[in-house]
Amino acid sequence: MGKLFKNFTKKDLGFIGICLILIVLQVALELKMPDYMSAITRLVETEGSSIKEIVLQGVYMLLCALGSLVSAIIVGYFAANLASNFSKTLRDKIFSKVLKFSTKEMKELETSSLITRTTNDITQVEMLISMGLQMIVKAPIMAIWAIFKILNKGMEWSILTAVCVFVLLITIGFLMITVLPRFAKVQKLIDKVNGVTRENLTGIRVIRAFNAEQFQMNRFEKINNDLTNMQLFNQRMFSIMQPIMMLIMNGLTLGIYFIGAFLINNALLSQKITLFSNMVVFSSYGMLVISSFLMLAMIFMMWPRANISAKRINEVLEKEESIRDGNFDEDTKIVGTVEFKNVSFKYPDADEYLLKNISFKVNAGETIAFIGSTGSGKSTLINLVPRFYDTTEGEILVDGVNVRDYKLSVLHNKIGYVPQKAVMFTGTVRENVSYGDNGREKPTDEQIKEAIHVAQGTDFVLKMEEKYDAHIARGGTNISGGQKQRLAIARAIAKNPEIYIFDDSFSALDYKTDVTLRRELKKHTKNATSMIVAQRIGTILNADTIVVLDNGNCVGIGTHKELLKTCEVYKEIALSQLSEEELLNA
Repeated sequence: MGKLFKNFTKKDLGFIGICLILIVLQVALELKMPDYMSAITRLVETEGSSIKEIVLQGVYMLLCALGSLVSAIIVGYFAANLASNFSKTLRDKIFSKVLKFSTKEMKELETSSLITRTTNDITQVEMLISMGLQMIVKAPIMAIWAIFKILNKGMEWSILTAVCVFVLLITIGFLMITVLPRFAKVQKLIDKVNGVTRENLTGIRVIRAFNAEQFQMNRFEKINNDLTNMQLFNQRMFSIMQPIMMLIMNGLTLGIYFIGAFLINNALLSQKITLFSNMVVFSSYGMLVISSFLMLAMIFMMWPRANISAKRINEVLEKEESIRDGNFDEDTKIVGTVEFKNVSFKYPDADEYLLKNISFKVNAGETIAFIGSTGSGKSTLINLVPRFYDTTEGEILVDGVNVRDYKLSVLHNKIGYVPQKAVMFTGTVRENVSYGDNGREKPTDEQIKEAIHVAQGTDFVLKMEEKYDAHIARGGTNISGGQKQRLAIARAIAKNPEIYIFDDSFSALDYKTDVTLRRELKKHTKNATSMIVAQRIGTILNADTIVVLDNGNCVGIGTHKELLKTCEVYKEIALSQLSEEELLNA
């Protein structure tokens, strides 16, 4: 928890300082009121006392109560602002941190868990700050101060209060030992609930198509029941606290008056008024001591869960990024070249290499294509260029500079990336195509329209109700797979990069659209480098260089006609899609 509080700003610390002063003032005023009550008791019991003197003490009590109320309101206001701003800062930091994570970190922490940490965990910490700032400071000050005030009021009453406090502490200790380990399990179960819910929402079409609704319901019900049972156990344990508190408080009051009655009955007449006054004061201070420990008990109920949440938040903030930013951000003399030098790669948790000793070079204006069977490492290979992963061995040069040396923003500005699964964001067609920062000015309306035209998307965009300002739902659920793919290609074109990366980005297109798109794309990107992963031979026939992968090895490299003669793997793939006559005429 302490590490997390380092995120407080100087302004926040200033608010905390003001709150501390006001809390001390509030405690002082509340502890002063029993003194005035004692004075009123003595005045009432003393002959010759005037009403004016009694009223004056009452006015002092009211002023103390009013001062305490004003202090409490101000502290509550500052604490609420402090907690809200702190949680806002944490959310910002977690969000920006996650944006820097590579695929490795995302797999380790899991998306569902990151959602929980950004929402539920931060809420737990926020609640502790907003309520705890007042209670954590106020309770110990009030308890210690009140104890010192009653030390000389009667040994018997002091012993009774000490016994009540001891019983209270034993109860709190028992609850903490019993419940604390289960709070960590609660947060993990919330992660699982988020995970199953997210999976259900994303795969809703497949679930319906396979009549798997009941299967999904059973999965969710099991995790939901586990979470419910864990929460029920925790709440039942904490429900013990309230009756025990009431028993202790009422028992203390009854005990004080019982002991007081005994002492007053056996005291001399001259001591009876003093004893009665002390009993009234002790009763008030005793209640303040118990209420202070009651506040601490509430904090002890909130602290363990907030502490576990804080550790989970720190785990994200302190997570080492495997992809480190370089320092190179200068213009290069060479533009648009990509070179692999003896590149080998294996995933962090894998034993075997997925890519082995890959070497090739592509220059500006050229097109290089990658083909191979499923799982041969094609997508992994091109994902090494924008550094979604780093090479295990060897190096990759972009414009003659090692990709590890680039500032990531500079490297990414050189690349127009179209992923295997087209990703659309909530917004309009225009916003999706002009998405992101390419280090230059945003594309103009004309450039956006041109990019959509090249990507063969003009026809379907103009048929939409608001055309270029038509709404795109999250994930592009209101358009087809082919339309999403074309808009994703248009997004890369609008960026006008040096290097295009197409990760099997033409698979959802029909052959006619595929051919037309590639022809227009070739004209538009004639000065840029294109790297294409494809399953269809027709997509890569005219590439300047084709790299054939088989089980992570480069088994062939050359043009289409060269590979038909020299590479058996390529020939097998080609013959499985086209006839010999079509291949010869291609």
